[in-house]
Amino acid sequence: MVQKAKILLVDDRPENLLALEAILSALDQTLVRASSGEEALKALLTDDFAVILLDVQMPGMDGFETAAHIKRRERTRDIPIIFLTAINHGPHHTFRGYAAGAVDYISKPFDPWVLRAKVSVFVELYMKNCQLREQAALLRLQLEGGDKAAAGEAKEPAGLLAELSARLAAVEEQAEALSKQLDDESADAAAVATAAHLERKLTGLRRALDALEPGTGSSSSVPSQN
Repeated sequence: MVQKAKILLVDDRPENLLALEAILSALDQTLVRASSGEEALKALLTDDFAVILLDVQMPGMDGFETAAHIKRRERTRDIPIIFLTAINHGPHHTFRGYAAGAVDYISKPFDPWVLRAKVSVFVELYMKNCQLREQAALLRLQLEGGDKAAAGEAKEPAGLLAELSARLAAVEEQAEALSKQLDDESADAAAVATAAHLERKLTGLRRALDALEPGTGSSSSVPSQN
């Protein structure tokens, strides 16, 4: 059973956090509050998040500085960041947000439907990546089982191969549907690029799985999924 994705909400004003929770509650995911940049960084030490909604203006460590710390950490550098700001100082201010690593920059007051739609795209991409990692783990188990069988242990891999192929097919179908949705909605370039990266990883995993089928060659030729 797939766990819910976690969404990190960072804002120093409790009323703003409450508003974000009301908007995003329909996504039925786990919403985690942080009232400062420091608190957000602590949460990121232990939990994995699908996306971060980060307020720009906060006392002490502001949104730009917080984002810089997030992008410097190997564990968190790839988490999408959506900046939320109540001020608009023109293109230079917006550019600073993108330069800090944001995938989007939204000025308050924002359209709740638009924000929810943007967040849902990154949640879907995160869930597909989690499923892909699960398939890769199963594939590694299959490879290890194949090595043991080659060493003389009796093991029948056909059943696990069939299950792995079926699970991978389901993820491939969902990824294809998500890519079509992004094309139809003219989504953010960052979301489209992430989806394309996911499809490439799925293609590599499918090739690796096909290589395990009887008569298709040695498992030593399986490509890396990194």
